[in-house]
Amino acid sequence: MKLKEIYSVNSKPVISYEVFPPKDDIDGQKLEQLFVELEKLMKFNPSVISVTYGAGGSNQTESVEIIKRIKSDLKTTPMPHFTCVSTSEKNIKNYLNTLEQHGIENILALRGDMPQNQEICHDFKYASELVEYIKKESSLSAAVAGYPEGHREAESLEKDIEYLKVKVEKGADVIYTQLFFNNNHYFNFCEKCQKIGIDIPIIPGILPVTNFKTLEKMTSLCKVDIPADFYEKLDNHKDDKDYIKQTGIEFATNQCRELIDSGVKGIHFYTLNKEYATGRILSNL
Repeated sequence: MKLKEIYSVNSKPVISYEVFPPKDDIDGQKLEQLFVELEKLMKFNPSVISVTYGAGGSNQTESVEIIKRIKSDLKTTPMPHFTCVSTSEKNIKNYLNTLEQHGIENILALRGDMPQNQEICHDFKYASELVEYIKKESSLSAAVAGYPEGHREAESLEKDIEYLKVKVEKGADVIYTQLFFNNNHYFNFCEKCQKIGIDIPIIPGILPVTNFKTLEKMTSLCKVDIPADFYEKLDNHKDDKDYIKQTGIEFATNQCRELIDSGVKGIHFYTLNKEYATGRILSNL
């Protein structure tokens, strides 16, 4: 089922997950463990499971294998990520063909981070160009990324939303947001998007905090505000793993409740390939 249908036929908020190909998985055990974790999460009836994809085509083979198994074993709609920066038009065309051959209907179109220490290809510079190409060369439904606090490279939030509108005008069907911890940023973002004519679903991305070091790493890579009282609790107990998990789950549960009460079309969970936190949050809800 294509994204436009998924977010229009469901009366309840659509549940979706993000996973990534395990690193250094020499014997395949990490991949099998990923599917053990996903099997546990299937009781919450996710409509979409997205799979990340490295810049320039790294871990493409692993991504395709996971996508195929999500479709065949879990009977759920997979949505591969695809980054266009430093990827040739020929490689993109081949990848789109591969996805369609496997019956994939959706893709998350991203610019991606510029890879280091390799020759740069300039066929595509922006995600909007990738969306346009996907709509021209395939029948795939395209999702794109949105940044409630602005992309770290953008001049301003308003300018970033203008870039987002270009992606929508080129044919994007759904927007998935970067993680955020302050719902007001999301509400403000949606209001600004609506004012300039963006009318497709904007799905909030939620990262359940389960590890203090992981939180610091993730937030160092993107522009995100952590509420002071929440951060203080975590910082004061950063070596207490159980406290961090339970506090993170409680915070994300309340965050999701407020988002659902506001009428969001869905919630997208950054699972970090683990069932525990996402499962507890959905059970709480």
